[in-house]
Amino acid sequence: MRLGSNTTDEFMKDLGEKSQKISEIFQKNIERITKPTSVNVMLGDTTVTEQTTFDPEGIKTFYSKIMNSLPDWKTSGISMTSDEDLRRIFVKLEKQAGNYVLLWHMSLQYHALLYYKVSIEVQKIQKELADLLDSTMDKEKELAEMTDSMIKEKLESLGFKDVDEQKLFEVLFENDQMREKIVEDVSGKTDFDFKAKAERKKELFKELDNLLVETYQTTSVLLDESKLIGGEEGCLCTFDLDYIKKKSRESIFDPRRMSVETKELVTKSLNEIINALSD
Repeated sequence: MRLGSNTTDEFMKDLGEKSQKISEIFQKNIERITKPTSVNVMLGDTTVTEQTTFDPEGIKTFYSKIMNSLPDWKTSGISMTSDEDLRRIFVKLEKQAGNYVLLWHMSLQYHALLYYKVSIEVQKIQKELADLLDSTMDKEKELAEMTDSMIKEKLESLGFKDVDEQKLFEVLFENDQMREKIVEDVSGKTDFDFKAKAERKKELFKELDNLLVETYQTTSVLLDESKLIGGEEGCLCTFDLDYIKKKSRESIFDPRRMSVETKELVTKSLNEIINALSD
């Protein structure tokens, strides 16, 4: 049962109010941690611009502090998901109280944006890449023309004159020796090392990748699970109370059947969270 849902039960209403208070304190912490700071970054055209960002490591530190303050709560630790530029940092905790289990889910969803570091190296690498691509394209065009001419001359010497392109293709496809000889002759007529240029191109792209930097954007708006799944930026803080029956969990139950001791333990657990978040 989701705490904070509409109910006529006074105990569940009280739990809902406590969960709302926890959400408000949680939200204030998220707002503080994700307060944006300005950084200078470089665009793909080497223009320097100012962007805002925050440090996601601060969220991890916040979660870790909470988990350390609540040793009686079970958790699998901090988890992260990444779907292209959409990121999520979350943690799920639970604590058993008699035949009931209290579930707590905290999450922050944000976007990561890629830029370059402000460095003259970006411009240098981009210029070398542009020159490399231009020279490669020019050489490829030159070799293509040279190859066409050599193929035509070779085939004419073998008696294939004034044949269409389809026929030329068939002849070359069926004659491995002729095809290899033409490739060898063409390669010998240029000192342009295509393989070395291709390797250099890979190196340059790798160097550019090493100059990439991420900035992060989010808000401290409280989301529900549907908006979180929908990819909206913001944070989530929810509580569920489930009934354990024969090792299975049921979200629908009659809270009037809960013992006084169990109710006190659930209430105490929520109060502990309020204290942990307020420290």
